[in-house]
Amino acid sequence: MSNNREAASSRRLPARTLAAVGLSLTLFAGVSMAGDKEGAMEMSNGSIIGATCMGCHGFEGKGSGNIPRLAGLSKGVIAGKMLDYKSDGLEGTVMNRIAKGYSDEEIQAVSEFFANQ
Repeated sequence: MSNNREAASSRRLPARTLAAVGLSLTLFAGVSMAGDKEGAMEMSNGSIIGATCMGCHGFEGKGSGNIPRLAGLSKGVIAGKMLDYKSDGLEGTVMNRIAKGYSDEEIQAVSEFFANQ
């Protein structure tokens, strides 16, 4: 029986991972929404991407510890840094890989989202 418990416990996600997932889902659910012309609710591309950034950059992109704040920086500063990471002009632990996953238009959208926080 203890072998079954050991096997089950080895498959559990670490509490830190669960907390990060929970926080991301909570933030994702709470991002601002805007109605489209048919009256349906739709999240902007910038707010969707912004919700994923908050997992590291903190609630509303306010930063924490060594992770810089994004909220309130100008759109140009945020977009410039993201584009520098994307082109490997800046070194980062994960930001280069993250930035390469976004189109230039998506980078502009998330930069505008955080500039307006």
